[in-house]
Amino acid sequence: MEKSKLQVTLRNLLITYILTGILLVVLAFALYRFQLKEGQIRLGVNGVYIITCLIGGILMGKSIRQRRFFWGLLLGLMYFVVLLAVSFLLNKGVNGSMNQILTTMAICVASGTAGGMLS
Repeated sequence: MEKSKLQVTLRNLLITYILTGILLVVLAFALYRFQLKEGQIRLGVNGVYIITCLIGGILMGKSIRQRRFFWGLLLGLMYFVVLLAVSFLLNKGVNGSMNQILTTMAICVASGTAGGMLS
């Protein structure tokens, strides 16, 4: 039985968030071990977004096999929306400037799209 596109998307989004958790633990260890500066941490978090959305886009492209760039873009957008919603709930409001939020969205969407095209 073939899985629906929604099931494939949710499964790949879950895999992407599991990978995010692993990479953030590695980043936290690096912060502890090497006493990184704030700019390096911000760069590391953006790197995590790029890596995870790129891999998520690749997984989506390989899973669905048609309009791969679109499905990669969709995964990147869904990743960002979940990230924004969780951040909103935990901080009881928006934390960060609109410029930071839009930059994060662009990173997630572009990386997901690139992953879809690379698949």
